[in-house]
Parts: sequence; C-alpha cells; structure tokens
Amino acid sequence: MNTTPSPSMSILRAYLALGILSLVWGTSFILIKKSLESFEPVQVACLRMSLSAIAFIPVLIYNRKRMEWSRLPLLMVLGLCSSALPAILFSTAQTRISSATAGVLNSLTPLFTMILGVLFFNIKVKWQQVLGILIGLAGAACLVLMSRGGSANDPLGYALLVVLATVFYAMGTNLIASKFRDMDSLLVSAGSFGTVGIPLAFVLVLGTDFVPRLSTLPNVWISLGYVAALSWVGTVLATILFFKVIQQTSAIFGATVAYLMPIVAMLWGVFDGEKIGLLHIGCMGIILGGVYLTRKSSS
Repeated sequence: MNTTPSPSMSILRAYLALGILSLVWGTSFILIKKSLESFEPVQVACLRMSLSAIAFIPVLIYNRKRMEWSRLPLLMVLGLCSSALPAILFSTAQTRISSATAGVLNSLTPLFTMILGVLFFNIKVKWQQVLGILIGLAGAACLVLMSRGGSANDPLGYALLVVLATVFYAMGTNLIASKFRDMDSLLVSAGSFGTVGIPLAFVLVLGTDFVPRLSTLPNVWISLGYVAALSWVGTVLATILFFKVIQQTSAIFGATVAYLMPIVAMLWGVFDGEKIGLLHIGCMGIILGGVYLTRKSSS
C-alpha cells in the first residue's frame, strides 16, 4: 500500500477548487427542492446515491487491480457518513424547513469537523483555525438570515435533522483526512459510493413506489432530471474534487466550503431579481476572511 502523503495543493488551486465546490453545492438546495415535487425524501436520497454508484461502476471495473478491496468496509462507512445519511436527512428536512434555515445550519459543518477531529482523530488545531471557523460561521449565519426565505417558524425537529447531517459530514471529512490521504481520490469516491449506492438501488426499486411514480406523475421525468444533475454533477464530480482538496490541504479547510455556499445561493437570488446591499457584501467579506484565515493557518 502506498503510504506517501499527497503533495500539498497550491494556495491558488485550493481556493479555485473551493470556489467550484461552493458553486456546485450552492445550487444543490434548489435541486433537492425541485426533486421533491415528484419523489419522497427517501426516494430522492436513494436515487441520488444509486445514480452516483452507476457512474462509478466503470471506474471500479477498470481499476479493479488497483482497488484496495480490504478497505471496502471503511469505504462503506465513509459513503454513509459523507453522502447517504446526509442526503436522506437533508431531503427529509427540506420538506418542512426553509432553504435559508438549511443553509445556515449547514454552516455548522466546519465547526463539527474541528470538534470531532480533536476528540476522535487526534487533529491538532491552531488558534487561527478556531478563529477562522468562528468568523466564517458568523458571516454565513448573518448572510443567510438576511436573505429571503428564512422563517422563525421552522419545526425544530426538522432543523435538528440538518444539524445531525452536518455531524455526519464532519465525520466523513475527518475519515478522508485521517484514513484515505494515501489513496487516489477517484478510487475513494468510487469505493464509497459503490458500496452504498448499489444496495440503495434495491431499496429504491423494491422498497418504495418509485417505479409506479414514473408512469403516473405528470412531471416526474423533469424531477428525475434534477436528481440526475444532483447526482452526476453535485455528487460524483464534486465529491472527487472535495476528497482531493481534503487530502492535499486539511479536513477543516475543506469543510469551509459550507461557508461559501450561502454566497452562491445569494448570487442566484440576484439573478432572480433580489437586491443585495452593503450588509450582504460585508457578510461575504467576513466569510472570505474566515476562510482565508483557516487556509493560512493550515499551510
């Protein structure tokens, strides 16, 4: 097994990768919302994972000799923590809470990444990283709460589902940084999605009314297209890039993508006719400052 650590990613490439991830994942909330117009939350999650697994099957076949099959159990845990369980939790939560609430709660991911890393993965944290995480969290929270769509009446139980999802995200992020830093990010993605997505495909077809919906609901194929985009772009391609960022920087820096996603969501609102003011720009500056401080202290 190759145990040589991955070379460090340059600062410019790290920020570019983080920007691409925030752009892709910042649109995921609206794709989930559109998908839920025809499918149940569990169906959206299972379909998302199943389509991702289908995309990775050729990768597993082609790289079968390079794949470290003894690590499949841990890859399954990674797939559950980083994708499958959060997908179910987010899809369920967004049936009852606003996208703004989901966005601000998703910003807890870097904080939980740091906490779990210190408690269970023996990660050493610098005070600059702590400060950067808190600054970024404050900026993201203010930005989302100022945006249209927030509601003080969102059910607490459903909001806590998003919080639990961020804990799973944090666990998955730390697993990548501590257990898979020496493994090709493409193989990590293929193994984690293949071990989880294939079983969920059987759950989708045999355990839900997914097949009857395809022939009875009027706009079901449009919703299926939204799930496909969510899977192949927002999950497959983005996850490969995300895993590489974590391997070549740090778990905490990779997790700060959650702070940039509200910026993307707000910019989509501008295209939809919403206005931004100086306070919004100030919040974006606070977020970027927190991300910069986290990256600088990680290098």
